[in-house]
Amino acid sequence: MMMYVDLFITFFKLGLVSFGGGYAMIPLIQKEMEVHHWLNMSTFTDLIAVSAMAPGPIATNTATIVGYKIIGYSGAVVACIAVTLPSVLLILVIGKLFFKYQDHPLVKAAFYGLRPTIIGVIAYAAIKFAISNGIIGGSNFIDIKSSILLVVAFIMLIKTKFHPAYLILISGLIGIVIF
Repeated sequence: MMMYVDLFITFFKLGLVSFGGGYAMIPLIQKEMEVHHWLNMSTFTDLIAVSAMAPGPIATNTATIVGYKIIGYSGAVVACIAVTLPSVLLILVIGKLFFKYQDHPLVKAAFYGLRPTIIGVIAYAAIKFAISNGIIGGSNFIDIKSSILLVVAFIMLIKTKFHPAYLILISGLIGIVIF
């Protein structure tokens, strides 16, 4: 029973303090996985890939898969509810206030301050994943095949209207061939 409580508190806390969307939440989830010794980095990285491919918000998908991996179906339900509950409660309260005060200079200033920080958190998560998976910083410093795949995927996302889900699926198939 304590595992359920721990899982609920962990994901409720993550859902409560994570601003900037699901991708910004990834480093926080990763830190909790390390603190609780629930998943190793390799498993967590694979889990993020599956979460990104699946329909729905990546934070909810990630929490659900982590809960399932730790406890099973009931853990998936607990983690999913825990990570989404703060958003539901806060959006009901803050949504009403935001529309009333959205043009206030302090509200605008706060959002201008949040934007670059969220980008930094997402960049941190990407770099940490690249390092932990040997794409950069490994024995060869840069894994050439992985780096080429990363650059091609990045360019395709920027220059085309190619959907990220298809890009992830194709990248997995390319990985089967080249690795």
